[in-house]
Amino acid sequence: MNATASFLKLLFATLCLGALAGCNHNATGVDRAAAEPGGEASVTIMAFNVENLFDNVDDPGKEDRTYLARADKQSREHKAACNEIEVGRWREQCLEWDWNDAIIDRKLGVVAGVILQVGGGRGPDIVALQEVENIGILERLRTEYLAAAGYRPGILIEGDDLRGVDVAFLTRLELAEPPTLRRIDFTGAGEDRVYDTREILEATFVRPDGTLLTGYSVHFPAPFHPTEMREAAYRRLNALRAGLPPGRDAFAAGDFNTTSVEDREKDMLGRFVRPYWTVTHEVGCDGCKGTSYYAPRDDWSFLDMILWSQGSDSGKKATWHLRGDSVRIANAAPAQTRPDGTPWRFEMPGGSGVSDHWPVVVTIETK
Repeated sequence: MNATASFLKLLFATLCLGALAGCNHNATGVDRAAAEPGGEASVTIMAFNVENLFDNVDDPGKEDRTYLARADKQSREHKAACNEIEVGRWREQCLEWDWNDAIIDRKLGVVAGVILQVGGGRGPDIVALQEVENIGILERLRTEYLAAAGYRPGILIEGDDLRGVDVAFLTRLELAEPPTLRRIDFTGAGEDRVYDTREILEATFVRPDGTLLTGYSVHFPAPFHPTEMREAAYRRLNALRAGLPPGRDAFAAGDFNTTSVEDREKDMLGRFVRPYWTVTHEVGCDGCKGTSYYAPRDDWSFLDMILWSQGSDSGKKATWHLRGDSVRIANAAPAQTRPDGTPWRFEMPGGSGVSDHWPVVVTIETK
């Protein structure tokens, strides 16, 4: 069986497992590890852009040729394709990076270390992930490196991003229904920009007390794209939230790609977020500079956020609340932080660092 067939077989099997597990609405099978004495319960959520979590198999139809072992980069066709890349740094990566098995093991190991620093070595209850290539590499992370977390089969639906990066979830909680990939209408943006975008992954989880929680894993268009594209993404997210049952709690977690400069100049959070969501790092995380650092401007941004929204008909009767003192940036794992105190991206050829993003963590709990 060739590599493509093996991947498709794994993808089919994993989606089937997820669908079978997710169709059970009965809370009897819910993992109750988050339950606390006295009938109280909590759910911890992490948003983590893992920065190019790729395998080294060429996925058909995706521009993932940078993430191949050097031995597989010697063909004339590969070199010709790389030489068409206009940005010199990316062209060199495509030609020279040796994304071999040892490097992948290193990447998976350090990503797992970041996740497991939460929850006393067990990881959060829900992890919203960005920049994951496919279900195969997600399942390797889950089964080989995150076994201690006890996560169910990963949640990833292949999207249209040309490089192949997708949004995903890992969780110990049961799914209430099959997950859905929600596309964003970027009308007017042009195909040359739309190809470099991701959809919104929607999943509904069964909390330890049997109530439902809908989550969105997001990775909005990068800052070099026009502001209008991120505005379209926020509108789509808000429309999805508005379409939920009135009593449903919801969160959105991931890389919103809204820089501090753009927010100041365009009031992005004021127009598209605060009227509908609680920005969790504005409730807690006192003294936090941000999750991403842009050296040319010496500027910090909360590109990565977790947004929380209580069901509209719950009011004072709400049973689940955001715990303000739980909001934090998880950056204590080895190799996450440079000596200058900024995020340490995963660097080649040696595989130092982890990601150019720090993850955000929050806890919701019953009262």
